[in-house]
Amino acid sequence: MINPKVFVKGLKSNLGVRSPTISLGACFIALGALLKDAGFNLQQSVASSFFTYALPGQLVMAESLLIGTSILNIFIAVWLVNFRLYPMTVSLFPLLKHKSQPKWKYYLSSHFLAVSSWLVAKEGYKKIDKKYRIDFWIGIGIGTWTTAVSMTVVGYLLADYLSKDVMIGLAIVNPVYFFCMMIGAMKNISISIAVIGGTILGPIVFLYSTEWAILYAGLIAGTIAFLFGGKNGK
Repeated sequence: MINPKVFVKGLKSNLGVRSPTISLGACFIALGALLKDAGFNLQQSVASSFFTYALPGQLVMAESLLIGTSILNIFIAVWLVNFRLYPMTVSLFPLLKHKSQPKWKYYLSSHFLAVSSWLVAKEGYKKIDKKYRIDFWIGIGIGTWTTAVSMTVVGYLLADYLSKDVMIGLAIVNPVYFFCMMIGAMKNISISIAVIGGTILGPIVFLYSTEWAILYAGLIAGTIAFLFGGKNGK
């Protein structure tokens, strides 16, 4: 069973001015409005956040459906976009693992993985007994996932009152927050190289490849940071 005290502690960790849940909510308000403008009904919009819960993947899915792409191509496109969550999974779940906990908790709670929930978990997991860290994570995940679903509804209902510029602004709040958090995490040379290198390389690579600029810049800067950190034992 889930430890209720630890679960609630995880749930409460989504609160506060520093919590990324606020920026997550802003993004899903924009998503709900965009889905309505794209012709989706309320049930379809809610189902998108309920089952997919990954804003970039949801946008790819919506655009692909609108242009009549096959289900197989949509599946592959969404899978590729959401593959970005794999490194987060690899870095987080070993910190939560305990032999006394059933595997279903890990399988079920993997659905809650997102940039926002990952940030909250990485910041607070050390304060939790390792045996109950998975319960702490489930609390975090339920909180962020519920926020995403509910804010999709809010965005859908407010779509007629939001301009296109406002929706775009809301949609980029979470990436900006994540970038600021990464800057705050620049406590060693490896992370600093990754963040600064990616920031510099992004616009440069964009001049040569608009579609792949972010991927190439991140891959190059991250690889250099990884190799440098390995060489220096960090």
